[in-house]
Amino acid sequence: MSKTTVRDVSTEATDPEPQRGDAPRPVGAGRAFSVMLVITGALGLLASWVITLDKIKIAEAKAEGRTFTPNCSINPIVSCGSVMESKQAAVFGFPNPFLGLVCYGIVICVGVTLLTRVRFPRWYWLTFNFGTLFGVGFCTWLQFQTLYEINALCLWCSLAWVITITMFWYVTSHNVRNDFLPAPRPVKNFLSEFTWVLPVTHVGIIAMLVFTRWGSQLWAS
Repeated sequence: MSKTTVRDVSTEATDPEPQRGDAPRPVGAGRAFSVMLVITGALGLLASWVITLDKIKIAEAKAEGRTFTPNCSINPIVSCGSVMESKQAAVFGFPNPFLGLVCYGIVICVGVTLLTRVRFPRWYWLTFNFGTLFGVGFCTWLQFQTLYEINALCLWCSLAWVITITMFWYVTSHNVRNDFLPAPRPVKNFLSEFTWVLPVTHVGIIAMLVFTRWGSQLWAS
């Protein structure tokens, strides 16, 4: 049985069954990785749920001729309401958090299933990886829109960005280390110990862009 490195949220296969030839083997995941998926999925679901409720309240207030200000709207820069009312908040023709309610729910289901020591085939892990890649790509587009088009920051959206980035890098690391994605040995060795460096660096770059764009305006009342 392979071991899970909690520090790296390692996801080595558990109890792999013998396979003939070079056929890809089904692979499970360690407890730490599975719990990470459940927690990040739950946080994403929470963020999507809060944003959905606030969007409903904004729509109801408009219908009654009132104005509703979400609690996370602190100042003109940190203004969830401005982001929620932008055209980018419904880029697919429906509110973006609806997509989050579905996708983060799926992540929770995957994490809970992995906790039961179920093993998935290569195509499943690659499909899951593609889903997280789409999530990171979509978040990157939203980050650009937030910084340079909408000119406002949503705290709940920021939470969704962080957890989506975390999911992507750890799922990608899992697939590389289990030979589902090709990579040279030094990369695999690095990911075995330092996967955490990738999401931390990614989030750090975004934070740097945010502070470069607005600086002290983030804390102005």
